Amino acid sequence: MRAQARGKENNVKNDVTAHSVIAFVVIACVFAGFAEAQRGEFAPEDAFVAGSSHPFYGSENPWDRRFFTEHIRNIYGRRGQRQMLDIIEGRAEDTVKYCQRLLASEPDDLESLFNLTVARSTLGDYTGAMESMNQAVEAGLPFSRFLAGPRDLLKPLHKTAAFREYAAKHKVQLIHGPMLGCLTDTTAKFWVRTADEVSVQVVAGTSRNLYKPTKSKLTSTCSERDYTAVVEVEGLRPDTLYYYDAVLNGESVLAPELPSFHTYPPRGSKLRFKVAFGGGAGYCPPNERMWDTILSHEPAALLMLGDNVYIDLPQQYGDFHRYTYYRRQSRPEWRQLVSSVPVFAVWDDHDCATDDVWMGPYRDKPGWKMSMLEGFRINWNNPGYGDDEWPGCWFNFSIADVDFFMLDGRFYRTNPFDENPTMLGPVQKEWLLEQLRKSSATFKVLVSPVAWTFFAKGGALDTWNGFRAERDEIFSFLSADKIDGVVLLSADRHRSEAWRIDREDDYTLLEFMSSRLTNQSVAELKPGTVFAYNQKQSFGLLTFDTTKPDPTVVYDIVSIDNELIHRLTVSKSEISHQ
Repeated sequence: MRAQARGKENNVKNDVTAHSVIAFVVIACVFAGFAEAQRGEFAPEDAFVAGSSHPFYGSENPWDRRFFTEHIRNIYGRRGQRQMLDIIEGRAEDTVKYCQRLLASEPDDLESLFNLTVARSTLGDYTGAMESMNQAVEAGLPFSRFLAGPRDLLKPLHKTAAFREYAAKHKVQLIHGPMLGCLTDTTAKFWVRTADEVSVQVVAGTSRNLYKPTKSKLTSTCSERDYTAVVEVEGLRPDTLYYYDAVLNGESVLAPELPSFHTYPPRGSKLRFKVAFGGGAGYCPPNERMWDTILSHEPAALLMLGDNVYIDLPQQYGDFHRYTYYRRQSRPEWRQLVSSVPVFAVWDDHDCATDDVWMGPYRDKPGWKMSMLEGFRINWNNPGYGDDEWPGCWFNFSIADVDFFMLDGRFYRTNPFDENPTMLGPVQKEWLLEQLRKSSATFKVLVSPVAWTFFAKGGALDTWNGFRAERDEIFSFLSADKIDGVVLLSADRHRSEAWRIDREDDYTLLEFMSSRLTNQSVAELKPGTVFAYNQKQSFGLLTFDTTKPDPTVVYDIVSIDNELIHRLTVSKSEISHQ
């Protein structure tokens, strides 16, 4: 193993554990003034079931709306969310005042112009709404944002003659996407969102003129699924470059600049390829160029490891959540990347509920839980979503002879302050162990939204530090079944780094963490890493080469400015049983 520095994880008996922390409970609407160090059990009243002093769902941090009230001027994405939240909750006048105040010093602030348009539409000021919409489009905001919505809020404006005339001159049907996903050696799926309910078909061919194309079945976007659809093209040739077009209501929408993708080789093939990964993708326009940087490396896949959009509003999925997704999905940099690089995504706390959340052991409690999962499913293009009876956002996929196991660390996570906590839940854990047992891949990549090491977040129980027994069970399984070639990925902390996790009588596990794709906020560095970086936004880049006699995986930390910050090379022989 080669690196610029070395560190390791030590199993110190007196480290903080779930049962040595003094817990306290604060019920509902806790004031936001608590420091992060004041951790404990925070939850609303409905989180307590009869006979239990521990809430079955909750957070290590105050259960409140501090993300939309504190320091929002310094976090760009939160400003827009605050504006939208005020509109949704009947305070459109406040949004108008807030937007105008920001625009006085930032006259071309696109998000304030968008929300000013929505607020004016809600208030019936259609002349003013058209004025701010025109200003936003002229300043660079895609007109599709005003078609995407939230549609209920913009419906009054959409009905006006002025808007209809404008829309007729700026004809747009494909609002978001296409997003490539579920790529294999013979199939590919494509996600789209449209302005209207329309028929959708994707045609793919090996030449730019799509001569003798392979076509998907004809389907339609659906208003009940927020005007989205996923179509699958089957019967593709392995390891082949394809160009494709999307046909909406019989009309091509991607020509003449057709996007392309490359099918994977047959499973088990020897291959050299790259995979980009990371989390911490809070919306920030100056940092959206990160997607161009990632695309320049031509990865075979992009793994989104959570905190992908930052919602932090645990309730029935609705207009606020849609708005938060639309911002990223409308960015040209994002659309270009995901049209040709397949995306595989899991969520973390800020996507599914709120900071440091545990969502509890139930499928349908709290009442908003399934709604949030359905919202996630509508906005991504994954191979699967957990178990049929116990849904979630975990799944696995393969590229050549590398298997990836994408884990859901939130949906069935139980209270870490209670006895015998679990991060995965029994069904997901059984699935993971069974899939690992069956895998014959050269490398097996275990992808967690939070750190595997116990020391990435101090004494917080939000990482695997709060679920030590379950992590030990998984690692003991690797030893007992002599599973070789395991690599650990994670995100959550707003930085990029590598950790060594030493195990008694077994090979050292390497953890590669990256979670500052576009975030403005930064997490401080911790001691004990192999190396770490938090100065700029960054992503993790893995290069697998299984064509070598001793296959390797290389972990690079790459900055938003395309600088190689650190590199670590691991050979298969170093992570195998001798």
